[in-house]
This record gives sequence, C-alpha cells and structure tokens, in this order.
Amino acid sequence: MTQGKHLNTIDGATLMSQPLRPPNFIVDPLLSQGLHILAGSPKVGKSWLALWLAVTVAKGEPIWGMTVKPGSALYLCLEDSQLRIQNRLFQITEDAPSTVHFCTEAAPLGRGLEEQLENFLAEHPDTVLVIIDTLQMVRSTRYDNTYANDYRDLSVLKRLADRHSLAILLIHHLRKEPAEDVFNRISGTTAISGAVDTSFTLVEERRGSRRAKLFCVGRDIEYREMGLERNADNVWAVVSDSRDAPELLEDKVVSLLSGLMEDRGKLIGTPTELAEAIDPDGAEGILPKTLSRRIVQSVDALSKRGITVALRRSNGRRLIELHRADSADKSDPGTVDPVGTEEERSGQVCPPLVGQA
Repeated sequence: MTQGKHLNTIDGATLMSQPLRPPNFIVDPLLSQGLHILAGSPKVGKSWLALWLAVTVAKGEPIWGMTVKPGSALYLCLEDSQLRIQNRLFQITEDAPSTVHFCTEAAPLGRGLEEQLENFLAEHPDTVLVIIDTLQMVRSTRYDNTYANDYRDLSVLKRLADRHSLAILLIHHLRKEPAEDVFNRISGTTAISGAVDTSFTLVEERRGSRRAKLFCVGRDIEYREMGLERNADNVWAVVSDSRDAPELLEDKVVSLLSGLMEDRGKLIGTPTELAEAIDPDGAEGILPKTLSRRIVQSVDALSKRGITVALRRSNGRRLIELHRADSADKSDPGTVDPVGTEEERSGQVCPPLVGQA
C-alpha cells in the first residue's frame, strides 16, 4: 500500500469515544480471528486436540462451554496420512461434517502455500478456522530459523488471517529445556511469540498421565490456565479453569447497567460515579477505567437491550449518558438522573454512539 506524506492520526479523546467492533471470535472468548500457536511436547496430544477443534467448529458445537462461530474448517495434517485421520475421526466423533476438510500435503511458505490457501478460501468463503499441523512442515528449508525469518513467515499467515477474518492455528513444539515462563519454551526465536495474536502451550503433568495444563496468553484474551484431561476417546475435557467467573466482564457490565436502568429513563455520570452505582461494594471488581472501556465496546449489546450511549464533557469531566429507548413514556426527567449533578448535566452532548432504537 502506498503511504501518503502525512500520518493518519486520531486524538485520544476521539479514540476513547469511538465505538470499535470487538475482535471476531471463532471460539468466544478463547480464539479470535488472527494468528495463533499451540505448542506442546511431542506425543502430548496436540494433534488430537487440533482434530477435535476442527471438527467441533465445523459442526458449530460449543467448545468447553464456549460459543463457536460455525463455518468451514481446514486441517492441514501434514505429518499424518488419510488412514490415520480416518481412524482418529472414528474415535472422536460419530459423524464428521462435510464442512471440515483435510489435507496431508501442502507447499511450503513462499513456495505456493499462500496461493493454495487463497484458492481454498475462494472455494469455501465460509471458512473460519485453518489449522496447520505442524508449523515446521510448511517452513522453507532455504532459510535458517533466525528472528527475521520467523517473523517474515508468520507475518504472511497473520495478514492472510486478518484479510479473511478467520483464525489460523499453528501446531508447534516446545523445547525440552525447562523455563520459568512456559511460553519461553516455544521452539524457535522470540519472533514466533511476538508475531502471533495468541500463544497456547499444552504441558503434560507427567508422561502418559493424559492430564495436561493449557496455558493461554494473547492480545485479545485474558491470561488463562485450563486443566485438561484426555478421555478414552482421546477428546480433551476441561477439569479446572483459572477463570473464576463463568460470564465475561463485558456481559457482567451490560447486565448490571441493564438492571440499574430498569426503572430509569436515563443515567448520567462520570465513570467513577457509574462504577460506584453498579458495584457499590466493589465485589465485582469493576474499576472506572475498565467500565469506560466496557461501555464503549459494548454499545451493540446495550442497544439490543434498548439502551443507547452518548459521551460528553462538562467542566473538564468526562460523562457517560445512558438512555432507555422507551424513557419518554415511563420516566420523570426530574428523577431519572440520580448519578450526575445538575452542574455536570449542563454542556453539549456528543452524538450517540449508537442510534436510538
């Protein structure tokens, strides 16, 4: 892309008031669109997990209780044969859908793989997940595993994933050497961890135990540790999860604000005042700066509940204004605004972040 002579900038006040779409999650909230890596020791069960993910996403069924965006899935099982994949399919599922596709041979990166993937996506535009098992099988033998080469190879796949709004999951290996940070055991240079959106590491408790811990860290997800156990059908099931609450903070904020707005037509206040209103004792751990971000990024969810959002500044203070779509018939303007003061309610209101329902 040709760059102009001027930088395309946005000021902080505008950016914090602009509703931006959240990441497109294939498995919500664990696997978003973009480039990801799943690394583990040899024979730990990475390929079994990858196969089950591909089939389950193609079926549109929940994964460990998490919602899946259904669509076609492509599994490049480059260390396996069709017979081995067939045998494994018979173990993990009674019926594999026609929307999951398998390939045991592919060109390396820089020598045809990109074109092969583009052609597949053109033929299957509903594809949401591509799994490459393993990363090393598509690396070109012409280059050493230097930082620049690692970053170059992964950047190609990252751009493809973003361009088609899908998730590409790379299966990779861990080094044998121990490390205090498990993510430092991912084989290759630090460019691999730096180029991907999410790193998953699957670490077995002990060899042959069929129990492992999945460590998850990424740009669009919160750090998470999930205890997994592989059953007799070689399907990994969750037995523990470091995430305390079953509902996302976004969902929690939307629910709490909706409850607060049930008997009100509008609600105005600073982020601090609104946080105190919906979480007076701090039990939910909702901080003012967190609340601002969650509201701005949840305008669609609030709109579905009949609540619109507008931002404005008054006397140097940043105010958030919430309105119910039916407030004109149910609310007294003099009693529906218990959070903001009269002084704060004066001033110019910015355009709503979403249109009135």
